[in-house]
Amino acid sequence: MKALNDDVASVIRETPVKTTPIINIFLKISILIMLLLVALPGFNQVRVIHVLVALCDNDNQGIVKVPRKIGNGQDPANNLYWGCGYGVKTFFKKQSDWKLVRQISKPNSQVLERLVFKHKDSLVYLVADAYDGKEIKQTTIDFLNYAAGISKITINLDPGSIVAGGNSNLICYIGHDGLMDFSLDQYPKQADKKKREVIILACASKNFFQNIIKKTGASPLLWTTNLMCPEAYTLDAAIDSWILHETPETTCEKAAQTYNQYQKCGIKGARKLLVSGF
Repeated sequence: MKALNDDVASVIRETPVKTTPIINIFLKISILIMLLLVALPGFNQVRVIHVLVALCDNDNQGIVKVPRKIGNGQDPANNLYWGCGYGVKTFFKKQSDWKLVRQISKPNSQVLERLVFKHKDSLVYLVADAYDGKEIKQTTIDFLNYAAGISKITINLDPGSIVAGGNSNLICYIGHDGLMDFSLDQYPKQADKKKREVIILACASKNFFQNIIKKTGASPLLWTTNLMCPEAYTLDAAIDSWILHETPETTCEKAAQTYNQYQKCGIKGARKLLVSGF
C-alpha cells in the first residue's frame, strides 16, 4: 500500500495545474480512484471459464431416451447438448458478445471437440469441451479435479495462451447427472487457495454433488434441486451475470428467469429448481 500511495502522490504532483481549482481536484480524485481500482485483486485480469459437456448418450447413460440422432454420444455435431440449437456450441456461436477464437478436434481421447471463445467486452475466455457420451464418468472426474485446482491445462491461442482446467475461475458441468448411476473410487480435495466457483446443470445436482464439492473448496454458484433440461441458455444467463460480478442471488434469479422463458415451467418452479450455495 505504501508503494501505491507513493505512485498516487507522484502522479498527482506531476499533474499540470492549468485548470480551475474545482476541476483540478476532480482530476486528482479521478486519478486516485483509477489507481486504486487497478490495485484491486482481479481487476483487469484474464478470467477463464471451463465448461465440460457430457454429450447426451442413449446407449451409455441412464437417461430417458431422446431421438437417436440427438442422443448419439459420439456425434457432437448433432448432439442435444452440443450441436443442436440449444447446445453449447451452437448457442454460444450465435451470441454477439462471444467470439470463437479456436476450435480443436479431439484434443484427447475423451474429448471429441474443444472450443475457445473470447468475451468481446471483457478479459474473459470460455473453454468448452464436448466429451464422448460414454466417457461421462471421466467427465465427472475431470470436472471435480478442475474444481479442486488439479490438472491445469495450457491452451495456445494466436497470440498468447490461457491456462484452463484446474486454473479456471469458473468450472461448469453440463449433461446427465452421472452420480445417479455410479460412484467414484475417490474424490479430490482442494489443492491450493485459489477461489473457484462451479455451475452444475444436471438433474438434482445439489443433492448428489454437495458433499463432494465441499471437499474441492469450490463455491457452488448455481446448481439444481430437481429434474431439469441442461440446455445452454441457462448457462449463458448465469455466465453473463458472473462476468458482471453480480451476487449469487442475482445470478440465480437471472438463470431462473431465462429457464422459465424457454421451458415455460413457471417462475416459482424455476426459482426452486436453480439455487446457489450449500
